[in-house]
This record gives sequence, C-alpha cells and structure tokens, in this order.
Amino acid sequence: MTGIESAGRRIDTSRPHPARVYDWFLGGKDNYPVDEELGRAITAQGDAPRQARANRRFMERATRVVVREAGIRQFLDIGSGIPTEPNLHQIAQSAVPDARIVYVDNDPIVLAHAAALLHGTPEGATHYLQADAREPQRILQGASAVLDFEQPVALSLVALLHFISDEDGAQELVDTLVGALAPGSCLVLSAMTADFDPVKVKAGIAAYTASGVTLVARSHDDVSRLFKGLDVLEPGIVSLSRWRPDAREEGDPVSLYGAVGIKR
Repeated sequence: MTGIESAGRRIDTSRPHPARVYDWFLGGKDNYPVDEELGRAITAQGDAPRQARANRRFMERATRVVVREAGIRQFLDIGSGIPTEPNLHQIAQSAVPDARIVYVDNDPIVLAHAAALLHGTPEGATHYLQADAREPQRILQGASAVLDFEQPVALSLVALLHFISDEDGAQELVDTLVGALAPGSCLVLSAMTADFDPVKVKAGIAAYTASGVTLVARSHDDVSRLFKGLDVLEPGIVSLSRWRPDAREEGDPVSLYGAVGIKR
C-alpha cells in the first residue's frame, strides 16, 4: 500500500529550507543555491556534514533497535526530509516486511521526491503526508488512515525539534504526539546541543538566523524534559556518536543528543 497526501504548495527557492540544507550536507542534489550558500556558511563554522551523517546513522540504528527490542511494526516519521537511502521504511521493512510507515514533511520539494519513499514491500505500507510539524492533530488524523494508534508506534522526531523553539510549542508538540500513542510505543528523537562545542554551535545558529531559519540548541536537561514520563533505553540521552555506536562512529562527540524512550 502506498499513498501521498499533498497540500499543493509551490517550492520556495528564495529562502533556504532545513530539509534542502540537510540534503546538501549529505551530498545530495535536491537543493538550490540559497541552500548551498547557507550550508557552506554553516560548514565554515564547524563540521556540519559530519553531524548530518551521524544523525542519519543514529536513525538507522534506532530503527533497528525499536524493531528488535520493542517489537515495533508502525512508524510515524515527522520531518522526514528529502529521501536519502537507506530510508527508514527500507530499514524497518528489511526486518519486518509488513511494517507500516507514514512520512511527514512540509517542504514541497520533499513531496516532489516522495515517490522514492513509497517503494516498500508488498506486505507493508508507506505513505507521505505533507504537513507542518506544528500541526500535530492534523498529522495524527492523516496518519490514522495508515497507522493503528491502538497499537504501538515509533514516533521519529529526528533532527526536527531544533527548528522549533520552546515559544513555538516544541514541548506541547511532543506531549500531544506521544499522548496519542499506545503503551509500548517509542519516541526516537535527536536534537542539537551546544553542550559539547558552544562556540561553533552558536556560530551555526547565527548563520541560520541570518537566513531566516529558526535554530535552537538544547541542553541535556532540556532534551530530558522532552522524554518526560518515558523509560529511556540505554545508554540514555547521549551524543549521537555515543548512542550504541558501530564501526563508523569515531572522533569527538557530535553536537546532537539522541535517545529512544518507551511509553509504558
């Protein structure tokens, strides 16, 4: 089963968009000069491509963990970004062919490439919903056409919340989404922090802000609050490069925290 729900918006190439800048960091081609300009400015302040790669690998490892350790068969990936293999559904469905996945993003360029997200297994389901993360009720309503919220779901908020400030309702967004999930569900989350390298992170934030993009660095305590009421799996809330690392993770900690929490 595959499907796309579109809001029919045009691609705005006059301003950078986080999904396209992230694509540039990963060496992708689905971005515009305005995105590359911001990407280069941020990279000049630190190793942003390394951070992006570590974030992508965290998503891969966390997806395998929630399938293996929590028995998850359904995924709601908000802020999915431009398709970059392996995509979440490829990882999940390689282990569980009947896994069901809903991707959500608000950039029309992601919609333009969403067909690449829909080539899943015949037994499973993949769906793309174009929506803003700040519309959790709309997301839940749209996702309910594919996901059974009476059963456990893995909610993936990977590299999303640093684009949503506390004043814009980041905690309320998480609370609303997690509150709609059944017991046994998981929250997979990564978020930028200035705890490890404050000078470079603050310079990156300044570059984003100058381009009109909100970027927020959260402390360990801030990220911990996003997991309130959840049982956080080992090794806890740590730098992504320290979260159950494989042979590809090396060097100093990256400036993003990541963790997986279970709803009991």
